Amino acid sequence: MFGMHISTTSAQLSSTFYATSCPNLLPTIQAAVVNAVSNEPRMGASLLRLHFHDCFGCDASILLDDTSSFTGEKTAGPNANSVRGFDVIDTIKTQVEAL
Repeated sequence: MFGMHISTTSAQLSSTFYATSCPNLLPTIQAAVVNAVSNEPRMGASLLRLHFHDCFGCDASILLDDTSSFTGEKTAGPNANSVRGFDVIDTIKTQVEAL
């Protein structure tokens, strides 16, 4: 007879995770997104779609850039000229890295 062992875990997500270590993180991201949507009203929906595609892959591979020996997901066949908002993510990344 087979036995079954079931265990549970508990994880706590927090919207204030970076409040101490990087207090300007969320305001920086918010300002960049607000600016992008102000300049291009459809960008909010595009970022949501980008988030969906990124989550569907579960590994953030859609954010990978091309290299000399690798075709990144941004320009891979299924994503080429399909998903928008990479420039907004790249801008946010640059701003966050400067904090």
